[in-house]
Amino acid sequence: MKRTVEQLSEQLLHKPVGALSPEERGVLEAIVSRQIVSDDAGELADERASFGERLSDQVAAVGGSWGFIIAFAIVLFGWMLLNSEVLTRFDAAFDPYPFIFLNLLLSTLAAIQAPIIMMSQNRASNKDRIAAAHDYEVNLRAEIDIIRLHEKLDLLMLEKVTKLEADLGEIKAALRTA
Repeated sequence: MKRTVEQLSEQLLHKPVGALSPEERGVLEAIVSRQIVSDDAGELADERASFGERLSDQVAAVGGSWGFIIAFAIVLFGWMLLNSEVLTRFDAAFDPYPFIFLNLLLSTLAAIQAPIIMMSQNRASNKDRIAAAHDYEVNLRAEIDIIRLHEKLDLLMLEKVTKLEADLGEIKAALRTA
């Protein structure tokens, strides 16, 4: 017996179709068409991402790694050593202590990297929202399927009880006539 979205809405969610949220309607339509609603939320978010969003994720991933921190510390130490010890012996230091040019580069890097990391965090929160909405759909589908299974079990039990009552009536009638 194939049911419509309207029938499922009234019977299972006790709402008219017009009162359904888009997620609820989507789940009911998936049930009617026997589709699966459990997609990977991360993949869905990645499909919708622009080039800039993917780039900001990569920059944030590199900037937040131990490899970057260690490499950056080595570069800073090398810069300071080069300009305070090595090149000063030849009077060729291009950024002597207090390393003003290095401060300018670090400030510029921070000014560029901070908004990129914030964009990546915004995208991560969008991914979380997509995952939460997806989890809601999957949970709703599971609840509806459980309700439908209970209904089927109740119907089967009722049919068995009815058949047993009929058989019992026949046995009683046979015993009375015997």
